[in-house]
Amino acid sequence: MRMDSQLLKELNEKMKDVTFTLGEIQGVPLPANTCKIWDQIYNFQAREDDILIATFPKAGTSWIQEIVDLIMLNGDVERSMQAPCFVRVPFIDINVKPMPSGVEAANAMKSQRLLKTHLQIHLIPPSFWEKNVKVIYFARNAKDCMASFFHFQKMNRILPDPGTWDEYFFTFLSGNVSWGSWFDHVIGWWKAKDKHQILYLFYEDMKEDPKREIRKISKFLDKDLTEEALNTICHHTSFAIMKENPMANYSAMPSFIFDQSISPFMRKGKVGDWKNHFLVAQNIIFDEIYKKKMEGSGLHFRTEL
Repeated sequence: MRMDSQLLKELNEKMKDVTFTLGEIQGVPLPANTCKIWDQIYNFQAREDDILIATFPKAGTSWIQEIVDLIMLNGDVERSMQAPCFVRVPFIDINVKPMPSGVEAANAMKSQRLLKTHLQIHLIPPSFWEKNVKVIYFARNAKDCMASFFHFQKMNRILPDPGTWDEYFFTFLSGNVSWGSWFDHVIGWWKAKDKHQILYLFYEDMKEDPKREIRKISKFLDKDLTEEALNTICHHTSFAIMKENPMANYSAMPSFIFDQSISPFMRKGKVGDWKNHFLVAQNIIFDEIYKKKMEGSGLHFRTEL
């Protein structure tokens, strides 16, 4: 959706004092505007050749979608640069007027579609399972997710203000954030990974060895990449390159949605940035709750490399 500068200016002014709130679907907090079109989202019709990227917010969603998009394009960077990532990969959960909703954008796309969601497993539209769609779930450790989500909520005008870090620490742990509990999210998808075509990947593994993880994705998607294409994808999806890429860094997103003067969308992209936020006491509290919540899940995350 193209907007001229005057329209953008008017929208920015109009949206400046708008307060966005959370609603709830089946016990999961979601942006109120998402709840308004929930029937459309839940009844979304997947296609057999769709690819769905699922993540908890700030788990590296933009990173993994850029990787998968380039895999599907056989490493053709020029084609990937033809539109911003949020146009190339519709976000089916989102509904922010005057932009098209994610459902509208996806329905208008020709096949093969690459789609994304932050929805917990039990909220996913049933058609994805009926069509046996391939899903890539990208998970990131909770501490880094918390730190990143805190800064994201500061600059994202369609999410509630996070308050102070001390306040947000307990808000996040309680699961009272958009798309709900990190624990429910990662565990729910983990338990479902053998019931559907789900490739479950970890942000920390991708940081450690991107080429290895990209090969996993290529195999899962039945794509046979050349070594040259693989190297191109690794380079083009590095944090430094993506941060400067206007088609990936959300600089094309109107500031009435993302105010990057507050915090850049692509901030650090590191494993272990949580150490710059957590107080010693907070880390102790977090680890105690984490141990109880994750017990018996079989899931293991690294919080540093």
